[in-house]
Amino acid sequence: MNLAEWLAASARLRPGAPALLRGATIEADYATFSGRAAALAAALARDYNIAPGDRVALFATNCTQYLEALYGIWWAGAVAIPINAKLHGREAAWICSNAEAKLALICDDTAASLGEAVDDLPSGMSTLSLDSDEYHRARSGGGDKVPVAREDNDLAWLFYTSGTTGRPKGVMLSHGNLIAMSLCYLADVDAVSPDDAALYAAPISHGAGLYNFIHVRFGARHVVPDSGGFDPDEVLDLGKQLGNVAMFAAPTMVRRLVDAARRRGERGDGLRTIVYGGGPMYLADIRDAIDVMGQRFVQIYGQGESPMTITSLKRERHADVDHPRYLQRLASVGVAQSALSVRITGADGEVLPAGETGEIEAKGPTVMLGYWNNPDANAETLKNGWLRTGDVGRLDEDGFLTLSDRSKDVIISGGTNIYPREVEEALLTHPAVREVSAIGVADPEWGENVVACVVLAEGTVPDDAALDAHCLNAIARFKRPKRYVFLESLPKNNYGKVLKTELRKMVK
Repeated sequence: MNLAEWLAASARLRPGAPALLRGATIEADYATFSGRAAALAAALARDYNIAPGDRVALFATNCTQYLEALYGIWWAGAVAIPINAKLHGREAAWICSNAEAKLALICDDTAASLGEAVDDLPSGMSTLSLDSDEYHRARSGGGDKVPVAREDNDLAWLFYTSGTTGRPKGVMLSHGNLIAMSLCYLADVDAVSPDDAALYAAPISHGAGLYNFIHVRFGARHVVPDSGGFDPDEVLDLGKQLGNVAMFAAPTMVRRLVDAARRRGERGDGLRTIVYGGGPMYLADIRDAIDVMGQRFVQIYGQGESPMTITSLKRERHADVDHPRYLQRLASVGVAQSALSVRITGADGEVLPAGETGEIEAKGPTVMLGYWNNPDANAETLKNGWLRTGDVGRLDEDGFLTLSDRSKDVIISGGTNIYPREVEEALLTHPAVREVSAIGVADPEWGENVVACVVLAEGTVPDDAALDAHCLNAIARFKRPKRYVFLESLPKNNYGKVLKTELRKMVK
């Protein structure tokens, strides 16, 4: 089925319900939201010759028009290519070209950047600004009340990976993939009701946007902050104004939100659910978050190739403080989501028993169709339906998955594997350490040495000996860093993930 049918159904059942909000201001109810999507679909076909299966890029900052545009694309049976608005214009142009996009929907914030890369765009590709009068006319016309029919295996969302090493790959997500992902949200993440407000403080082009579907299906509110992005004070204020807010946040966002709540002497009233994922959430950080803001957190582990759905650590697991393995579970990423099978495999592809560390593999209806026009990557990543994630971890006997690292980040020193996350977890329990990333640096004798790149807490000074002693109390001697490098900040990509490739270039 076409995912846009969920919007059509909500518009029929709850036409006057508030749908699209800018801050606390209602910009459209469900009847208007649905009508705009239908009208836009008609305009895409009429004015831009968009046919079912054609690709339409979205290179725009967060706004309520973004959601209208997504559903207009799907209503027409076309494929959405959401592109992070923080990318350089040439990066966005490369994605448009690789996907053979016929149209790019942009905004005033991205127009100049993409304009500088006009020579790199696909021949004949048009652009339309979501801020233009032309767009407002397009969404105001008439359109078919029923979306174009689509099958479960038809492509819906073409997601380009962050591409921290080489060119990004286009992950093909079907309507069926996204339906399965959305139903897993209900089973494994959180309940949804028409009274809820989905808050898009992270880019709609990525994980935050993927949670729109289930909230559309229930006729809930969709809120874009006035800032268009993440401001922790704004989020705390919106929680109190709107109530029943659910949001996705990267771990770095959670940390900033917790700091703001602590500073304000608040606990995040009105923020019912904060789903965190997309990067490592260290045990010290989530314990601090719960201490300051209470039990409103749910963790998910997934990747673009199985969007938002491999495992989850539900709210009740965060609250199960009396369980004898509570801290181990809190440090995990939870158990397999309802539609997924998860296993750990060794170097030869053999399935490993509980407790052993290896590559994480996942299988189920959320796993992508494959990479766009990339058979070599498909052959490497998809094996008999199993997604090889490239992540390293272990399952315990109860099915809880604990991540170690990306396979490419494992440090091999003296022939022994050292997982950076173990080192980072240990150092983050020291009060002087604000952020840390452990990397391997080449050594002629040992192969690699562990180097810890540390951002210190305000008011503290570098003290290698103190950090070394702290590590020796927490982890094996051979795992402790051979060197500490103190930095003002850690290099991160547009999604808040630390760029270890950049750290390796900085640290010799």
